[in-house]
Amino acid sequence: MAAMLKPPGNFSVTPHKVSVCIVLQIYAPPAQITLPFPFPFSSIAQHNRLGMFLLALTKSCDDIFEPKLDELITQLREIGGELDHWLSDHLTCRLSSLSSPDDLFNFFSDLRGILAGPDSGVVVDDQIILDSNSNLGVFLRRCILAFNLLSFEGVCHLLTNIGTYCKEALSSCPTYELPHLDDSSNEVEALLVYENMDLENFVFDKVTEETEARKMASEKVSFHIHAPKALFGLIEDIEVSAELKFKHREKTGEASSFAHHMKDTLRGIDPNGGIFLRTNWQIQGYLCEQADAIEKHSCSFPLNAFESILRQLQKLAPELHRVHFLRYLNNLYHNDYPASLENLHCYFDYSAGAEGFDFVQPTSSASNSFGRYEIALLCLGMMHFHFGHPKQALEVLTEAVRVSQQQSNDTCLAYTLAAICNLLSAIGISSTTEILGSSYGPVTSIGTSLSIQQQLFVLLRRSLKRADGLKLKRLVASNRLAMAKFGLTHVQRPLLSFGPKASMKLKTCPVNVCKELRLSSHLISEFSTESSIMITDGVFSTAWLKNLQKPMGSLVLSLENASGANSNAFHFCAQPNSIPGSVLQLLGSSYLLRATAWEIYGSAPLARINALVYATCFSNASSSADVALAYTKLIQHLAVFKGHREAFAALKLVEEKFCSISKSRILLLKLQLLHERALHLGHLKLAQQVCDELGVLASSVTGVDMELKTEASLRHARTLLAANQFGQAAAVAHSLFCMCYKFNLQVENATVLLLLAEIHKKSGNAVLGLPYALASLSFCQSFNLDLLKASATLTLAELWLSLGSNHAERASILVQGALPMILGHGGLELRSRAYIAEAKCYLSNPSFSVFENSEVVLDPLRQATEELEILEYHELAAEAFYLIAMVFDKLGQLEEREEAAASFMKHVKALENPQNEQDPLFNIH
Repeated sequence: MAAMLKPPGNFSVTPHKVSVCIVLQIYAPPAQITLPFPFPFSSIAQHNRLGMFLLALTKSCDDIFEPKLDELITQLREIGGELDHWLSDHLTCRLSSLSSPDDLFNFFSDLRGILAGPDSGVVVDDQIILDSNSNLGVFLRRCILAFNLLSFEGVCHLLTNIGTYCKEALSSCPTYELPHLDDSSNEVEALLVYENMDLENFVFDKVTEETEARKMASEKVSFHIHAPKALFGLIEDIEVSAELKFKHREKTGEASSFAHHMKDTLRGIDPNGGIFLRTNWQIQGYLCEQADAIEKHSCSFPLNAFESILRQLQKLAPELHRVHFLRYLNNLYHNDYPASLENLHCYFDYSAGAEGFDFVQPTSSASNSFGRYEIALLCLGMMHFHFGHPKQALEVLTEAVRVSQQQSNDTCLAYTLAAICNLLSAIGISSTTEILGSSYGPVTSIGTSLSIQQQLFVLLRRSLKRADGLKLKRLVASNRLAMAKFGLTHVQRPLLSFGPKASMKLKTCPVNVCKELRLSSHLISEFSTESSIMITDGVFSTAWLKNLQKPMGSLVLSLENASGANSNAFHFCAQPNSIPGSVLQLLGSSYLLRATAWEIYGSAPLARINALVYATCFSNASSSADVALAYTKLIQHLAVFKGHREAFAALKLVEEKFCSISKSRILLLKLQLLHERALHLGHLKLAQQVCDELGVLASSVTGVDMELKTEASLRHARTLLAANQFGQAAAVAHSLFCMCYKFNLQVENATVLLLLAEIHKKSGNAVLGLPYALASLSFCQSFNLDLLKASATLTLAELWLSLGSNHAERASILVQGALPMILGHGGLELRSRAYIAEAKCYLSNPSFSVFENSEVVLDPLRQATEELEILEYHELAAEAFYLIAMVFDKLGQLEEREEAAASFMKHVKALENPQNEQDPLFNIH
């Protein structure tokens, strides 16, 4: 559904539209033979492929920038298959034959022959004609009508533009070689005639006078007409800065795509004379497209170049208030707080929030006298939230709730409640206690007897109910994702927790989480019934055409090796459908949340497959931060199950793809991998350096990120543990547990408790470690952390083994109970620990005889050594080889014992004398 219908006078004939008409003549020629498909097509599928391409071309002709001839020929070659050269040669030859106004008149007259007229019922069998009311037929009729309205000067002007259009294609594109045109030298000569044609200066003055006369007569022009010199100067200035900005990033995929996009944008107005006026609607569509690009690519979007475009556009068209909002977004995602605040105020000062928001208008007429103040408050609150000002954000959002209620703007109220829920979920429960208890709190009416978690849950339910009542399907899906995220890490206590029927089951409910995630995916079939939808006609087709040049596949898992005709059909079949980008983004978020949920619940295969689905199907429609998160999950999976070498190889590809996009997340992943590898190799100095860098990232100077702060403290404690600084490690871990408990970080609580048990186990105080392991088990059971529960069970078994051989049978029972989960979903390190623990249980048991059943011990130890060799984990590998040497010594197999002892000494020496400076994997640090 189009956002605005254009008046008929806005449609003008351009060289690109003439080229599309020529391709239409190929698709449906006037004189048809008796085959089911016309010449030169060899199959119906080939003919239909060109028809689909033409449908996309005609829908994208209203885009603000039209492709040049070389780009159109490239697109024809992508979908042409065996006919790629024939189609391009026919198009260039046909354009070159238009050398006089009479040729243009004859060409548009011939176009009428492919349209179905009143007597279309009497046609030749199998003749292909275009329905006058179809998309292709309407486009053809508009072109014919626009040409018939042209004066003679306008026809000459069009002819000159066609000449320029052809000359640039032949001079700028190296792929159109002369051998393709050798058999048509007359056409080449005809093309060279355009070098001597200079009709532009002859007719430009008259065309300008005619346009000014029409403007004076109607006193209203539906498109913006501005001085060409100003526009030429703008384009020349920006083109230099844009090229300089991207010169150092041409080798990276993401940056080069930006450079190509900016170059396409800048050449939309041709300084050689090919000026095509753009309508208000087209400018608005361009600004909407750039807003989506800014939100998707965030800080990697070119700040200065695009800011210059917006400034000049604001001077040339001050009535476009959306320019202020684009400047606000541009500065917001580049973390410029003063400029963001200034441009947001300017936008609402000039437009009063009446332009650019897809909201249902409030029923109250009183709101029109003051503008849409509640939307301004909503935007201001989200801006404070983006810059890390939670208290100011919550105060502004609660004021937006009050104003929305006064103005009866239910839609804005629903979005504001959803924003408050996201804010409370993101900043932590503890830091909102004082704010929620103040007079500004939107939840004070709920009652002070409820806990903060319960108040947040009630808010989520209210927001979901309100959005569902207003039929805001996208907001409903977003709220369901918020409900699923809340259910992942919060135990849903009953509101009435007393009486004989009070439930004592304090656990999360994975069934409810999966239900909310499944219901959120229903948006794919329900978004069309939303009460307010704003989709610009032609956006889908433009994306379809641009996607022809995009490489398909995942950079993490495979290299791009598709080429030739085999990739053409795949590219054609893999084009996106006409689903709004916001819908695709929400659907992708559901798969990303599914991956996170399965990580928490402990199912590595399901977590990996959901991350793969997201990276494969939704990366183009999602923000770069979310795509980086998906790739991070996949690389972490590689590190756990394939080793660090595989993970670093994938990380290198991801760094090339994202460059500076989401640098903090990619940098965090890189530091995590370096820290793990340094601990495995025994390089404690490098591990401490990585911890220091993590501490800098978690500094409050750049805004407090609880996840990052928790990760930095956890890594610090593990480094101290590896250095046998048990007292300091326990102090850091205890402080981290207090912080996690304060901010209700339950999954992190279980992890820190398990770390405290490990510290006491290695320090020789197994008795002190037992309560921490049992407490971690309790947390894992309450929050359904199955894999972490298996790890805690394994640690508990190791603690019992440390207490003596009398507890070997109990430890063996614990290990056997955890093995199915560990072997099915655990990584290399966890499986190796389980194998070693199983062997130690047998060796510690007085009733077990090595001579009778030695393979029961040797098999798991061999499995452990193989997997630890992949991880290059020297400490655990040395322990496994030591146990193997002991078994062979008891069996009297001296040669095997010496071999295992040599491997043991090799790992011990590598642990004591790390030579990591020569490791190429550490050179990327």
